[in-house]
Parts: sequence; structure tokens; C-alpha cells
Amino acid sequence: MSDFISPFWGYYVTVLVSLSLLFCAFVLSQNMTKKQAGPVELHGHVWDENLQEWNNPLPRWWMYLFWITIFFALGYFLLFPGFGSFGGKFGWTAHGQYDLEKAKADKTFDDKFSRFAQMDVKAIAADPEAREMGKRLFLTYCQQCHGSDAKGAKGFPNLTDADWLYGGEPDKIVETITGGRQAAMPVWASLGADNIKDVANYVRSLSGLANDSIRAQRGKDVFAQNCVACHGADGKGNQAMGAPNLTDKVWLYGSSEATIVETVTKGRAGRMPSFNELLGDKKIKLLAAYVYGLSHSESGKQ
Repeated sequence: MSDFISPFWGYYVTVLVSLSLLFCAFVLSQNMTKKQAGPVELHGHVWDENLQEWNNPLPRWWMYLFWITIFFALGYFLLFPGFGSFGGKFGWTAHGQYDLEKAKADKTFDDKFSRFAQMDVKAIAADPEAREMGKRLFLTYCQQCHGSDAKGAKGFPNLTDADWLYGGEPDKIVETITGGRQAAMPVWASLGADNIKDVANYVRSLSGLANDSIRAQRGKDVFAQNCVACHGADGKGNQAMGAPNLTDKVWLYGSSEATIVETVTKGRAGRMPSFNELLGDKKIKLLAAYVYGLSHSESGKQ
């Protein structure tokens, strides 16, 4: 970032803009000639053997328009940013303009959001208007990772099923959207390739997937010694830690032996960003209600 905030670039832009304006003024001044009395001569330029150009001065009105443009530019740069680091007399900034427009939009829509602020998330999820508002928020801020259908992708959870890494109750969804999440599956390369392959087969056996029974039996001991702290002795995970349930059919990164070996060997570090500052409590509640409704038929979504 230091390269982009160096004072050099401010001076560079100032000099470049100043030279550009001076050059334009110079060119115009050199062409501000009046039409001379007497016959008009030809420039001597010939096109297509017969087409030639008279040596007439440029129209005065046309030249004045260029001068007006230069003076307008000077006035603009005096009032608004343009001369390097000089911010202009009005002190306008893109960030300030964004804050102004955001405040105006918040004021415009605050009444709509406030109507749902005191409602329970489950009640909001059952309200058709609230669901539509939540859906628009989801499509704006969430579909990039979870997909427009909310069914996720590799590394991004499916939000339409009943499987939740950190809990699917309304308060937990609000907590996730507000503060974000930082998943951390540690690297277990130290176990060695053979032990990792054994534990991968044991993990596959937990959810009824095809596995090497001999390796799975050996992997059970490896799992008990290294994995139960997060995933539990039964492999059903721990929502307080974001450790997934390994006994169901839901896999965040894939269930193949090769993928599980990769996960154990290299670890995983998925991140859900915080939306607290961007959305605020009222919008987060609407968004949480929409997400909650995706996997609960009583909300009217399914």
C-alpha cells in the first residue's frame, strides 16, 4: 500500500495535469489568428489529386469553446480533487460520497427494516415480504460463495439442508453472519502417509462409504489418538468448534479417499467474513431469517 500513498504520485499527477492544461492553452494561443485581407492561399496539402485545403484560421466561436473548457477545468480542479493530493475546496471524496448515499438509503429504507427489527427470526422467516427482502440481501452479499440457490460449492456450505457446522438455530445464524467464522483444520502431515491413509479409510467407514477394512481398523486407533478432541469419539463433530460431523453424507470438501487424505495432510482454513459493519443488525436479522427459512419447511420456504 505504501507505493500507492507515496507523496511522489501526488506531485506526479499535479505536474502532469498542469502541463496538459498549459499545452492546450499554448496550442490554442498559436491558432488564435484573424483572417487576413486579400486572397486566401492554399496550404499545399493535396488529397486524391484534386482535394486541397485553404489556409483559413479556425472559427473564433469554436476556439472560444476550447478556452471555456480549459477555464472550466481550472475551476473544477479548484473545487474538487484532481491536482494530485490537493482535495479541492469542497473536500469531496469518493468515500464521503458513499457514506452520504448510504446514509440517505438507510434513512429511506429504515422504516421497512425497523418493522421486522422487534420480530423473532422464525416469525420473520414466515413473512413473505421479509423473505423477499432477505433474498435480495442474500443475492447481493452471499451468492458469490454459497451460490444463487444457496446449495454451496466445494469449501462453501450448503445452506438448504439440515447440516450446520456452527449450529442452525436463529441465534447461531445471526452470530455467524455478524462476526464471521474462521475454520481451522490443522495440518497432520506429521502422522505419516500410511497413518493418514488409514485414518482416511476409517473416516469413510463412519459414514458407510466403501473402505479398506484393514486400514479402517488401524485408522480407528489413529483417530482416537488425534482427532477425537475436535470431532468427538463418535465422529459426530462439535458445533462449538465448527468441527464437522463425519458420520453423515455431507462433505464440505469431498468424501473421496484422496480428498480426505489431502485434508488431513494439508489441513483446511475456510473463512466466513463478518458482515456486521457492512449490514448492521436490522439487515443481518432479515438475512438470517432468509437463511433459516431455506432449511425449515415451517417457514414456508419449502
